Amino acid sequence: MTFHTISIIGLGYIGLPTAAMFASHKKKVIGVDINQDIVNTINQGKVHIVEPQLETLVRGCVTEGYLKATTRPEASDVFLIAVPTPFKDNHEPDLSYIAAACQAIAPVIAKGNLIILESTSPVGTTERIAAWLKEARPDLSFPQTHGEDSDIRICYCPERVLPGHSVRELVENDRIIGGLTPRCSQLAVSLYKTFVQGECLITNARTAEMTKLVENSFRDVNIAFANELSMICEPLNINVWELITLANRHPRVNILQPGPGVGGHCIAVDPWFIISESPKESRLIRMAREVNESKPQWVINKVKCKIADFLQAHPEKKISDIKIACLGLAFKADIDDLRESPALDITLKLGQIYPHQVSAVEPKITQAPQALLTQHISLVSLDEALGADIFVILVDHREFKECDHLYLVKKNMVDTKGLWL
Repeated sequence: MTFHTISIIGLGYIGLPTAAMFASHKKKVIGVDINQDIVNTINQGKVHIVEPQLETLVRGCVTEGYLKATTRPEASDVFLIAVPTPFKDNHEPDLSYIAAACQAIAPVIAKGNLIILESTSPVGTTERIAAWLKEARPDLSFPQTHGEDSDIRICYCPERVLPGHSVRELVENDRIIGGLTPRCSQLAVSLYKTFVQGECLITNARTAEMTKLVENSFRDVNIAFANELSMICEPLNINVWELITLANRHPRVNILQPGPGVGGHCIAVDPWFIISESPKESRLIRMAREVNESKPQWVINKVKCKIADFLQAHPEKKISDIKIACLGLAFKADIDDLRESPALDITLKLGQIYPHQVSAVEPKITQAPQALLTQHISLVSLDEALGADIFVILVDHREFKECDHLYLVKKNMVDTKGLWL
């Protein structure tokens, strides 16, 4: 089957690179997003996220007429859903964005369409999509009732890219293809082979959904081990980064690096999807989440101790005189993504504890998030921040690694990334 027009629903960190990749291979792509500013930006050949090579791709695709953005879905051969799947306050999955995407495309889907969900989702979500669309379009048949003879084909294919490397990894990484029927899977494989050089591995939808959750839970559990080591080593006066380096010299040991917590829309969220479905069985996964979610408060406590040491060494100063510079707001190095970022969380909480005394440095963004402004935390350059009394390294951005001046103030530093220890 030949796919002439592909609609991408959601133009964020996954949807936009995917849209650009299809469009760069001469497919007509319609990008759909509810944010008019994002739509306008893309139609100008620009991008709203920091991702190497992406703006060049988008500019070329828009100029050549292969990519356009809009706020309303249009008729297409393929509808690929890449919208957020956050969790609610009780850690229950929030599928409202996926449900809204289904509601939006329902009026324009037609016989022969392929619908693919890429959003990280709890097990069974792909089947829910089929049920939602069947309810909205009773004139069409779907895989759950008509199998291979259905009018609409539905498949789950989780994204697996690393922010900052999305363009390359979209091409090189293997893809997991989980259709509601074998024919659904085969059609999805033929679509992704437009640009994917990695292997397309076929399974069923539920296994594909669980694969994505397991990949990120594996990372979360292993990061929790590193973070727990850092908390163990502190009172024992052991440098955890040296410890991990030495332990990793063992041929069968590969401990990850500790940090201020775990962020991003995947690793910090996806384990809760497993826990919510299997609360009794997922004891290790839950404990890892609890360890990683406790790390920001541990960092804040370290900052309080560092301030106490500073005041003891400078008796002429009061606690209200102390200036604190938080270096990094993104959830990982060299990107602008603030979703679920422990660095942002720590900065905001320090701003609450020390009002009007905290500044933030984030070289990957140009405008302070509203949350910072609400807490009266100023976004400053690295040079401006060097006048602070206490420094909190929260993200190992390249700009921080290359700043020799930070080495000079390491005695007044809480370094959660081990840059200057």
